[in-house]
Amino acid sequence: MNKYNAIDLFSGVGGLSVGLKKAGFKVVASVEINEYAVKGYKLNHFKTKVFDDDIRDVNTDEIKELLNGEPLHLLAGCPPCQGFSSVRRLNRKKSVRDDRNNLVLEYLRFVKELKPLTVMMENVPGLINYYLFKQVIKELTELGYNPKIEIVDVKNYGVPQKRKRLVMVGSLLGDLDVSKVVLPKNTVRKAIGKLLNIEETKDPIHKIVAVHIPRIEEMINLIPKNGGSRKDLPEEYTLECHKKENVGFNDIYGRLKWDDYSSTITGGCLNPSKGRFLHPEENRCITAREAALLQTFPKNYKFPADIPKTVISLLIGNALPPKFSYVQSKNIKDHIDLNLT
Repeated sequence: MNKYNAIDLFSGVGGLSVGLKKAGFKVVASVEINEYAVKGYKLNHFKTKVFDDDIRDVNTDEIKELLNGEPLHLLAGCPPCQGFSSVRRLNRKKSVRDDRNNLVLEYLRFVKELKPLTVMMENVPGLINYYLFKQVIKELTELGYNPKIEIVDVKNYGVPQKRKRLVMVGSLLGDLDVSKVVLPKNTVRKAIGKLLNIEETKDPIHKIVAVHIPRIEEMINLIPKNGGSRKDLPEEYTLECHKKENVGFNDIYGRLKWDDYSSTITGGCLNPSKGRFLHPEENRCITAREAALLQTFPKNYKFPADIPKTVISLLIGNALPPKFSYVQSKNIKDHIDLNLT
């Protein structure tokens, strides 16, 4: 198998890198500013040079030195997308003003300075209407990458989770399309059904789980197994904050269904007040390990166990599902194989 060079920008805890490596890429370097994400990334990707700095301060000459005259086959990355997410925008078309929104231009800078043979960007669907993203697409077209954009759902790629993503790919080697394969359905049961219970496990990540006050515990105990939600409860259990009209977020305090996809694993995935994150059967929220498995991280993937619950939740929820990353990366690897041999 050929080892092609790849770089992972905005790498987070390493979901994209897992897929890149499985597809046959050598991840030469990653760029990530969050200290906790860097800590998690380094626990799993020992051979990758990590630039733990603001991407705006990273000099691509240092990456050229790492490449040592070899071509960069793929520049991949997921610029922070909080300003474009439907939750942040509350379903308005306009993006929320966020300093991170302009980081798509840093991705473009890396393309211009490193001249990779192929490019891939992943993000939330809302990015498609952003004027700076349109500028990036225009300039990539002028550079000869002929970029293609698709909005797809990761559930079609073997991920046990509904999660719509925008994928952009481009190539200097010829026509490259976003992979749109449909793999067999993966379910919550297949992902987490065989785990030991949290009292028996020796996995510290599987022991990370939300603790609630008695009233919330009582409410969770009453929610019907396998897909029930707070709407199934007597009115006396309706929280004050949920009595307002048009409160939205219908999935909060909802249970996952064993033989269906999970709801989107977000940065609030360890808090049942943030979405449908209750275990299908047990009277608790999913654990950090269960969330990671629903994201398709390997069972032995390491996360820092000594960081706040809210932080590990963000690291897992903000990651690109590795299985989805693998399918897209393998599609690009096959394209390079075809056009370089």
